[in-house]
Amino acid sequence: MYIKKILLAIVVIGLVVAAFFANFVYKAMLKPNTAFNNDTAYVFISSESTYEDVRNQLTPLLDDIDSFDDLAEQKKYTTYIKAGKYAIKKDMSNNDIINSIRSKNIPVKVSFNNQETLEKLAGRIATQIEADSVSLLKAMKDTSFLTENNFNEATALGMYLPNSYEFFWNTSAEMFRSRMLKEYNRFWTDARKNKAKAINLSQDEVITLASIVYEESKQATEQPRIAGVYINRLKIGMLLQADPTVKFAAYKLPKYKNTIIKRVLDIHKKEVESSPYSRYSTYINAGLPPGLIAMPDISAIEAVLNYEKHKYLYFAADAKRFGYHKFAKTLTQHNVNARAYRRYLSSQGIYK
Repeated sequence: MYIKKILLAIVVIGLVVAAFFANFVYKAMLKPNTAFNNDTAYVFISSESTYEDVRNQLTPLLDDIDSFDDLAEQKKYTTYIKAGKYAIKKDMSNNDIINSIRSKNIPVKVSFNNQETLEKLAGRIATQIEADSVSLLKAMKDTSFLTENNFNEATALGMYLPNSYEFFWNTSAEMFRSRMLKEYNRFWTDARKNKAKAINLSQDEVITLASIVYEESKQATEQPRIAGVYINRLKIGMLLQADPTVKFAAYKLPKYKNTIIKRVLDIHKKEVESSPYSRYSTYINAGLPPGLIAMPDISAIEAVLNYEKHKYLYFAADAKRFGYHKFAKTLTQHNVNARAYRRYLSSQGIYK
C-alpha cells in the first residue's frame, strides 16, 4: 500500500511537471504573442545592436515580452544577434519570431535617380540602408578605390547607374559601392563598348556627354537627336556650347548657390570663365568637360551610344512644345529659333 502511494505520488508529480512544462512550451514557444493589428510589422536590427536594443523594438509589438525573453535565452538568441530587416507576422509565436529575426533577412529595394552630386547620392542612399551618408560619401570618394577602377572625383558619379536594386538593409558603405561597380561593369557589355569606340569616346566620356544630353532634354524620344548634334560638333571640332555646363559651374560659385538660373546670360559665362570651374564651360573649351555634370538616366546613355545620324548642328528650346526643341542645320535658322524662344522667355518675365 505504501509503495502504491509513492508510485501514485510520483505519477501525480510527473503529471504536474508535465502539465507545467507543456504550459511553458505552449506559452513560450507556440502561443501567438503579437500585439499589433496589421498583418505584418518590421524590425530593423543594426550591426551594432544588442539584445536590449532588439528587445526595445519588440516590446510594443508583443503581448508578453517576458515569455519571449525566456525562449530567447534558451535558444541563445540573446548572444547571437543578426543585423537586417525582419518581418513579424500577426499571431506569430515566440518561436516563429525568433526564427524570423535570426535567419530571414528581407531584401529592401534601393532606388535613386538623377542625383547631381556624390553628396546628394550618399544622402539618398542613407535613407534606404543602414550605412549613413558620411560613411557612404567616404567610400564613394576613396582615392584608392577610384584610381584602382579608373575613376577620379570628377567621373566617380558616373559609376552609379540610376535604377532600383535589391540590397539587404544592413549593407555597409563599402558593400554598396562594390555592388554598384558590378552593376556598372555589367552594363558595359561588349556591344556597348564597341559603340563607344565607334564614336571615339571612352565610357566616362559617353556618360559625361549623356549627362549634358539629359540636362538639355528629359524627353527620351528626343535625346538621340540632341546627342547627334553634339557628336556632329565633336567630329568637326566645333565648341559644344552647352548651357547646362555653364549652369553646373555657376552653381558651384557662392553667388549662385540656392538659386535657379533659367536663362544662361553672358554674365554667367564670364563669371564661370574667370572661376576655378572654367574647365567645365563648353563655350570656351573644346571637347567634353572633365566629368559629368549630373547623373543621367540610362535612356540618355543609350541615346549617346545610339545617337541619331543627321546633319543638325544647332538646337533651341521650342516655345510651343514645352520640353522639346527645334533643330537647325545652319546658324541663320538657329538664330531665328533662338530669338523666338528668347521672346517667349521675356514674355513670361524670365530675364535671368
